[in-house]
Amino acid sequence: MRFLENTPVVKHILAINIILFIATQINPDYMIRTFAMFYPESPLFRPWQPVTYLFMHGGIMHILFNMYSLWLFGTVLEQSIGSKKFFVFYMLCGLGAAALHFGVESISFESASMAAKIEIMRIPTLGASGAVYGLFLGYAMLYPNSVLSFIFPPVSLKAKWMMLIFVGIELLIGISQTSDGVAHFAHLGGVVMGVLLLLFWRKTDRLWQRDKWI
Repeated sequence: MRFLENTPVVKHILAINIILFIATQINPDYMIRTFAMFYPESPLFRPWQPVTYLFMHGGIMHILFNMYSLWLFGTVLEQSIGSKKFFVFYMLCGLGAAALHFGVESISFESASMAAKIEIMRIPTLGASGAVYGLFLGYAMLYPNSVLSFIFPPVSLKAKWMMLIFVGIELLIGISQTSDGVAHFAHLGGVVMGVLLLLFWRKTDRLWQRDKWI
């Protein structure tokens, strides 16, 4: 894995995700009940789940997309701001994703019928997408004019514009309350936390201090 030799945090996050994905394929009921994230009022909720859900994935395409995005944006960010700060950035973006997801979910929960409340409490949230969106945001803020390209559709845009388009899509779908099984506000929570962290580090002149945790 020479392509990851200068990014130890990305390498270890990839490894943890792959190990837990394999374990989930072996014993999905136990792994999801224990390590995915459930609504706080659910009897399945555990205090460690807002952290462990980041390393859980439900299907092969889910983990492939997230791990590819982690490698794509994470390696650049870790090399740019240092491993310590990158680790803090990744984890806090994941926690920010969980916080906004819970906040929006609690609004729905309060006004929901009993049947709907039961449904909310039994549905797990899992995946690194919120943290990955934070990494995408971080890349777009640090390298706004770098060009990113899609294979399909064949479109190339500067990172800053592509980030804005993705955020706009997530916001529109989230507000429309489309029931597609995707935690769109978790994605936005990762973006919001990423913005706040980078602005704080820039204001305090800590962004490029690679040996600093925060």
